[in-house]
Amino acid sequence: MRLHRLKVTAFGPFADLQEIDFDALSGAGLFLLHGPTGAGKTSVLDAVCYALYGSVPGPRQAPGTRLRSDHADPGTPTEVTLELTAGGRRLEITRRPEQDRPKKRGTGTTRDKAQSWLREHGTDHTGEPGWQALSRSHQEIGEEIEQLLGMSREQFCQVVLLPQGDFARFLRADAEARGRLLGRLFDTRRFAAVETLLADRRRAAEAKVRAGDEKVLATAQRLAQAAGDTADLRAWPLPGLAPGDPGLAGAVRSWAAVARSGARERLTIAEYAVTAAESRHHAARRDAEEARELDRLQRRHADTLARAAVLDAAAPERDRVRDRLDRARRAALVRPALELREAATAAHRAAGRAETEARGQLPAPLAEAGTEQLGALERKLREDLGALGAAHRAEQRSAEIGRERAALDREARSAEELLQDDAGWLARWDATRAGLRDRVDSAQQAATLAEQLAGALEPARLRLDAARRRDTLAAEADTTAGELLAAREDSGAAKERWLELKEARLRGIAAELAGALVAGEACTVCGSAEHPAPARPAPGHVDRAAEDAAHARYELAEERRAAGERRLAAVRQAGTEAAAAAGDTATAELLTRTQELAARHAEAHAAATGLHAAREALAAAEREHAARSENRQQAERLAAARASRREALEREQAALEAELLLVRGDSGSVAERARILSTRVRLVAGAAEALRRAEAAAQRLKEADDQLSDAAFAAGFDTTDEAADAVLPEYERAALQRRLDGWQAEEALLADRFAEADTAAAAGLPPADPARTEAAADRAATGLRAAGSACDAARVRCAELDRLSRQAETELRALGPLREAYDRVARLAALTAGTSADNERRMRLEAYVLAARLEQVAAAATVRLLRMSGGRYTLVHSDARAGGRGRSGLGLHVVDAWTGSERDTATLSGGETFFASLALALGLADVVTDEAGGMRLDTLFIDEGFGSLDEQALDEVLDVLDSLRERDRSVGIVSHVADLRSRVQARLEVVKQRGGSVVRHRTGQLTG
Repeated sequence: MRLHRLKVTAFGPFADLQEIDFDALSGAGLFLLHGPTGAGKTSVLDAVCYALYGSVPGPRQAPGTRLRSDHADPGTPTEVTLELTAGGRRLEITRRPEQDRPKKRGTGTTRDKAQSWLREHGTDHTGEPGWQALSRSHQEIGEEIEQLLGMSREQFCQVVLLPQGDFARFLRADAEARGRLLGRLFDTRRFAAVETLLADRRRAAEAKVRAGDEKVLATAQRLAQAAGDTADLRAWPLPGLAPGDPGLAGAVRSWAAVARSGARERLTIAEYAVTAAESRHHAARRDAEEARELDRLQRRHADTLARAAVLDAAAPERDRVRDRLDRARRAALVRPALELREAATAAHRAAGRAETEARGQLPAPLAEAGTEQLGALERKLREDLGALGAAHRAEQRSAEIGRERAALDREARSAEELLQDDAGWLARWDATRAGLRDRVDSAQQAATLAEQLAGALEPARLRLDAARRRDTLAAEADTTAGELLAAREDSGAAKERWLELKEARLRGIAAELAGALVAGEACTVCGSAEHPAPARPAPGHVDRAAEDAAHARYELAEERRAAGERRLAAVRQAGTEAAAAAGDTATAELLTRTQELAARHAEAHAAATGLHAAREALAAAEREHAARSENRQQAERLAAARASRREALEREQAALEAELLLVRGDSGSVAERARILSTRVRLVAGAAEALRRAEAAAQRLKEADDQLSDAAFAAGFDTTDEAADAVLPEYERAALQRRLDGWQAEEALLADRFAEADTAAAAGLPPADPARTEAAADRAATGLRAAGSACDAARVRCAELDRLSRQAETELRALGPLREAYDRVARLAALTAGTSADNERRMRLEAYVLAARLEQVAAAATVRLLRMSGGRYTLVHSDARAGGRGRSGLGLHVVDAWTGSERDTATLSGGETFFASLALALGLADVVTDEAGGMRLDTLFIDEGFGSLDEQALDEVLDVLDSLRERDRSVGIVSHVADLRSRVQARLEVVKQRGGSVVRHRTGQLTG
């Protein structure tokens, strides 16, 4: 993987577009990324990681972390673009995080979703080279990049960015902490998953075995419950057994066999007892049935004798009932004639009453009138009533004409009121129209004045704003000039102090060089291996650290001075522009002019807002004038029409009233005259009808008397009254017949009973005792039921014991494979978890794999550590068993070739720790690269840690890093150590400014 170009916009400390050309930096193989603390050196690495994986490294990816720059313009989107080569493919990745931006319409902000673009440089279908779009999906781009690099984000951050602080902690960490870091880098989750899987399977298998044992024990307990008190098995015989006991199967099998044998023995005894009880029950039941039959026959004979005596005593009553039924049958022949005579009599009486009532309502002259006279009078009255129909219609028309005349009067009064209102309004029309036209003209003039004032108001406001900026910037320029003067003085003092310390250090450089002499080694100045009189530091000797600190203070003061000059120039330039826009007029005067213009504009604008309303009012008044004029003409035409209509109605009503006066006579109205005639017609017609009905009822009564006399004689009665007395109701005649039929049936039944031979024979025997024999039969049945229940219980017990024994055997057979599977998986789980006796070092499976990886990392790191430490230190992996509950197999020791001792890496000094951590980081990068399929890493970054090295150690480290450039590999050093700027030719400087950091490419010759 090689990085070519990085572009960041509004990202982290960078407000504007910043472009980093890694190809230019990689030309020297080794380049430096430097700048003051907080300038944004690490943000460059964050941008690379974010472009590749969509998130930043380490704790900076915590929730709530903002990627957007606080210095950026709100309309500038945050964006990162990275161009790189991976897997032989030239790719470009562009990412935008989720961010807020100003709304295109209105005020406020809206949130844009995160976006990603992936492009590849190649040839299209026409053969032309260029960028081809591949995907805009976050998931697809992430999978493509991770597949090409062969590393996850955690591995990339650990391998490509090489955070030294993490590896220094790694050297001093315990086995658990090392295991967590190595687990993230080498992704040993699959081995941990194997441990978890085996542990889960062990627990699952154990649960199955325990469940099987509990199931067998439950079945055995049900066996004990089913056995009851059989064969002295009165309680559960296996109290000492529990789930997991190896003797459980044999104990359950033997106990079940004993229980089944005892149950079968009890069943045989119960079957014999049932047979004996059945014999006794049959004999007792036969005796009881014979006693009941004898008792029945004896009671039947006694009942027959008693019923015969009762029948003989009822003989006189039977003769009387028979005679009465005969007379009732003959009277039934006369009954229709009797009913007809009764109906005719009732009708004759009702008709007589109705005739009397009807004649009482007639006038006195008609009280004795006959049927013909009343009929003639009815016809005459009906003719008079029919003649009133036309008069009734004429009366209705006269009333209708009165209503129409009243409606015409109301319309005339209403039209007169409207006509007077329209006349008054039209008389005021000229004055109204003149006032509305004056209102429109005034509003039009105000609108013209408002437009003129608006054109003058905006320039006045711009001049006022410029004058305010001019005054503010003038005050800020004075303040900035004072700060710049102080910064120049601080810079001059810091430079003088640095030069003094540098001169003092040069005067005592001999002592400093002497401090680096080693017995037996050549001097770097004269080349001699003997050092008879090395120089000693003088009192107040200035070392390199003091000089560097003074130089750093000088650079910091110089940066503040330069920043002050830039800020003063910017303020003065802005002040000049504001003064040119505002002119020489004072701000207070411009404010007064602007306020006066604004007040006049507001007044004119308020007056102009009524223009539309004034025009609408004038148009509405003109429309109303036209409408009222038309209404007045229409009202005059309608008044003439109403006068003509009224005269016609008056003539028609006079003619109708003259005609009605003749028809009504003395009555108040035609309707009243009609009611009088209708009443007379009804009374005459009712009297005539009642007279006809009375005559008809008298004729029917005479005919009914004749028919009744003939029917009574034919039925054998002397008079009609005798026949009427013999008539019986149907229910009474049916009751007498039922009594007679009952006596006849009883007589036939008694004859049959006296003919029975067995009843007569039983009457001659001694009385029977059925209660005694029935009690004996009940006792025998109770004994049989008890014996049967005991036999059934024994049979059910045998069947239940057999079923539960088979179930227990099935469960025991199914439990065997479960126990074998549990033993096998338990051994594997204990071995991978490090708890088995077969695992001597108590190493878990994941720790074993990580130990192998750590051994490879230690071997790869030793190659570079030997060179950086001058052949003194070697990193070795230790798999010694840890004490207590600690993890074994992840120990890391350093071997000191000078002393021959092996010690823990936590005992290394600060400089030695940097050597070891850097070597470890580089070695880890090599191993992880091999783990990722041999993916070549052409670009590496080393973040901080160089400040703890002296000059010689720094040279050795740079030599090792310089060796990484083999095969066109580039290494970026992230540091603020000043010496590195004089040793590394290609540099990328991050400059911190008020408006956001910027990056600058610098190249120069190395200085000795």
